[in-house]
Amino acid sequence: MMAVPNTRPPQASPVVAMVGGGQLARMTHQAAIALGQRLRVLATSADEPAAQVSPDVVIGLHTDLDDLRRVADGADVLTFDHEHVPTELLEKLVADGVNVAPPPQALLHAQDKLVMRRRLDAIGAAVPRYLGLNSVDHLDEVDAFARRVDAPLVVKAARGGYDGRGVRLARDLADAREITRAYLTEGVPVVVEEKVELRRELAALVARSPFGQGAAWPVVETVQDDGICVQVIAPAPNLADDVAAEAQRLALRLAGELGVVGVLAVELFETTGGALLVNELAMRPHNSGHWTMDGSRTGQFEQHLRAVLDYPLGGTDAIVPVTVMVNVLGAAQRPQMSLDERLHHLYARMPDARVHLYGKAERPGRKIAHINFLGGDPAELPQLRERGELAAHWLAHGQWTDGWDPHEERR
Repeated sequence: MMAVPNTRPPQASPVVAMVGGGQLARMTHQAAIALGQRLRVLATSADEPAAQVSPDVVIGLHTDLDDLRRVADGADVLTFDHEHVPTELLEKLVADGVNVAPPPQALLHAQDKLVMRRRLDAIGAAVPRYLGLNSVDHLDEVDAFARRVDAPLVVKAARGGYDGRGVRLARDLADAREITRAYLTEGVPVVVEEKVELRRELAALVARSPFGQGAAWPVVETVQDDGICVQVIAPAPNLADDVAAEAQRLALRLAGELGVVGVLAVELFETTGGALLVNELAMRPHNSGHWTMDGSRTGQFEQHLRAVLDYPLGGTDAIVPVTVMVNVLGAAQRPQMSLDERLHHLYARMPDARVHLYGKAERPGRKIAHINFLGGDPAELPQLRERGELAAHWLAHGQWTDGWDPHEERR
């Protein structure tokens, strides 16, 4: 591979600016330290997860052009913790000479489900059958679409949804029309889709550099609960090698076709008939890739930094036969025991747990941490998943669901 020319002054550390101060930026900061880089963060407040740990923080809004210019000033590249920056602002930054990665014309496909569906259709990538609507004047098209697909309908807001928000499973056709009308009345374009008969959900995570180098991690299975990912299994169990390779090739092709720079997560439906359909795209480090922090030769956060700075990409092989990642979601009632004390107890019982805390206040259903468990044999998967569920519930609720008593254990 040819070396990429470097015009940075001698002894100067690369500066990566990241829009958003959440846990993804926090974990990107951890990776930047090891690479000798500075991560500058645009956060809305000083107590956001990344702002707690980064010494280079700009307090501002991702919807304010002046704030975006402040965080980008002097940085080698501007990248993202989330996809919600208005496209027109990013285009102004590009016009100013800012290196935006991924570029706005690529990021648009992660921001707008309707734009994404239409583009994937055009390049021949399989997606669920869908109907795109921008106006209540065309509401009758929902009826014709329902007759054509002869399946339950899912109604999605084209913009702004994540973790199951903005996605509604319609009870019947009348409900689908009403949900669609409500979105359109608010000025939100809508995607109406067939509800796919699923075997499971998968994710193919890849990275692409401006040089055009690509790298793909093993395809994983994602386990959802009410639209929120609760577990990731890497690699996806019982996935045929040719199907896994197909998913990786698809993700790398999409990264190239769309002009992605950085990490791209392609969320997939595996249907009961064995087909792979693209569900969502994310152009940043992604929840489905958190397992890579402990279970892969190169974690997704380091890889994202390498990609946006046009470094050669790192190896993506799994370092163990199986990794289980579990998300820790805030309990309905915050436990009296502090999170730090819960962490002490967790390590006492499960010293092999790899815990990653986000520095977030605990709220019901909020992602506050994730835990990775590594296994030396695929046959360990059921036990790893059970231990993951126990650990995540304990860290969130301060209760062992199996009744484990540390005092009894010592006796």
